[in-house]
Amino acid sequence: MAHSSPAVVVDGLSYHLTDGTVILDGVSATFPVGMTGLIGPNGSGKSTLLRLISGELEPTAGQVRVSGSVHMVHQRLSTAGTVADLLGIAPARRALAAIEAGSVDQADFDAVGDDWDVDARAVAELAALGLDADPCFLDRDASTLSGGEATRIALAGARLARSEITLLDEPTNNLDTHMRRWLYDALDGWDGALIVVSHDRDLLERVDALVDLDPRGTVSFGGTFSQYRGHRATLQSAAERRLRDADAELDRAKRQAQAELQRQAQRDRSARKERALGNVSKGAVDFYQNRSEKKAGSKSQLHGQAIAEAGEARAEADAAARTADTIRIALPDTTVPAGKGVLRLELGGMRLDVVGPERIRLTGHNGTGKSTLLARILGAGSEPWRDAVLGDVSLDLPPSVPTGLLAQRLDELDGFGSAIEAVRDAAPQRTPHDARALLARFLIRGDRADQSPLTMSGGERFRVALARTLFADPAPQFLVLDEPTNNLDLASVEQLVEALDDYRGALLIVTHDEHLAADLRVTRRWHLSRGGATLSVEDETV
Repeated sequence: MAHSSPAVVVDGLSYHLTDGTVILDGVSATFPVGMTGLIGPNGSGKSTLLRLISGELEPTAGQVRVSGSVHMVHQRLSTAGTVADLLGIAPARRALAAIEAGSVDQADFDAVGDDWDVDARAVAELAALGLDADPCFLDRDASTLSGGEATRIALAGARLARSEITLLDEPTNNLDTHMRRWLYDALDGWDGALIVVSHDRDLLERVDALVDLDPRGTVSFGGTFSQYRGHRATLQSAAERRLRDADAELDRAKRQAQAELQRQAQRDRSARKERALGNVSKGAVDFYQNRSEKKAGSKSQLHGQAIAEAGEARAEADAAARTADTIRIALPDTTVPAGKGVLRLELGGMRLDVVGPERIRLTGHNGTGKSTLLARILGAGSEPWRDAVLGDVSLDLPPSVPTGLLAQRLDELDGFGSAIEAVRDAAPQRTPHDARALLARFLIRGDRADQSPLTMSGGERFRVALARTLFADPAPQFLVLDEPTNNLDLASVEQLVEALDDYRGALLIVTHDEHLAADLRVTRRWHLSRGGATLSVEDETV
C-alpha cells in the first residue's frame, strides 16, 4: 500500500475546553509512516491529540493534516452492544443481512463496500488472537468480556479497518505478558502509519520515532525510547554545563560592577580630600565632579546591562537544565525483621511463604485469578475457601502485620475535598500542617494540597494515593501493588520507584512490566497458570 510521508502533520495546534482550560497550546509535530510513540506527562494532552487527529474533536486553533483514512482505538472502550460492534463491523453485517434478504438499497451496498467476507475475516483475526473462532461469538454481548478480551477485540477491529493511519491509546494496559508479546509482533508488521500513546517501555523500544509532549515544548525524535533517553541525557549534560558557565559569567559581571563602585567611591573620597585642602578651585571641582558623575553613570549603566544580560542567559540555562523533582522519603516504620513471617499461603497444592522484607512478583495470564487472590489476602481471615478459578486456598496473615494496597484504580480519592483530607483519613493523628509537609515531599505543594483529588492530574492523584498508603497509621509492613503503572506516565513510574527505594517491608506486586519489576528489585516470582481446570503455581527465585 503506497503512502505519502509524513502521514500526519499538526501545526500550531491548540485545544481549549469551554471553561477556558488549556489542554494543548501551539503543538507542532509530524508523524511519519511507521510506528510513532506519543509520550508525555499525565495531563499533557496525549489522548486529546489523538482525538483531534481522528476528527472527533475540532481544534481551537491550528491545523491537522492527515494523508488517508484514520481508525482510532480508545483507552476506555465502550462495551455497549455486541462483539461485532466492538470490532466496528456491525453496520457492514447488518447491510449484508439486508442484501441477503433481498434489499437493493444502494445504501446497503455502500455500507458493505468491499467487505463481503467480513465475517470470515473477523473470525480469522479473532482466532489469531486466541479468541473464540465460532461466528456466533460475533453476536456475544460485549459487556460480558474481560478488559483484556475487549482490548484484543478492539485491536482486531483496527486490523479489519485497513486504514492508512491507526491511532492506539494505551493498547497494552489490560493485556497480560503473553498478549503483550502478541501485540508487539502484530504492530511490527502493521501497514501504514501507527501513532501509539503508551508508557510501556518494551513497546516504546519498537517504535521508529517518538513525539514527546514535554511541557517545555514538543520534541520530535527519530528513534526508540532508550535512544531518546540517551539523547536527552546528552542535552541535559550540555545544559548543565551552560548553566555553570552562565553562573560564572553572572558572578563575574557582578564582581566587575562591585569593583567599579569601589573605585568610584575611592575617587570621590580623593576629590573631597583635595577640595578640603584647597588644592583645587571650586570651578575645577564642579567640572571634574560633573565629568566623574557622567562617567560613573555611563559605567554603571554598562555594568547594569551586563548583569541583566548575564541574568537572562542564566535564567535560560537554568530552565534548560531543570529536571523533574524526585521523591526521597524515609520509611523506618515499615521495617520488617529478616526472619519474621509475613504471609503463609497454600494454593494449587503449594505452600508459599513470605518471610521478612521480601519483594515478590505475582504473574499469570489474564483470568488466572491474580486480582481475586490479592483481594482475599487483604480481606483475609484464616478460614480456607474454595474459588472457581484458584481452587482450594488457605492463608495466614498475622494481625501484627499492617497491610497496604496501591490499586489500579484510585476511585477512593474522589470522596475527599482535598489532598490533605485524604492523607489525614489514613493517618488521623497527623495535623493539617503535618499532612501538608508530607504531601510536599510527594511533590504536591502549596495550594495543590488544598484542592480536591478530582481536579488533579493522573500523576498528582497517584502521588496522593502513594502518600496516603505509605504514611497510613499504622505504616504498612506488607504492601500490595495491583498493576500500579497501568495509568501512569513514565515520570510517575520513576517516582513510584523512588518512593519505594527506602521501603523496608514485604512487597507483593502484580505487574506485566519487566522494567518495573527489575527497578523495584524483585527477588521472587509466583506464577499462576491453568491447564484445563487445574491451577498450578510456580515459585522461583529471580
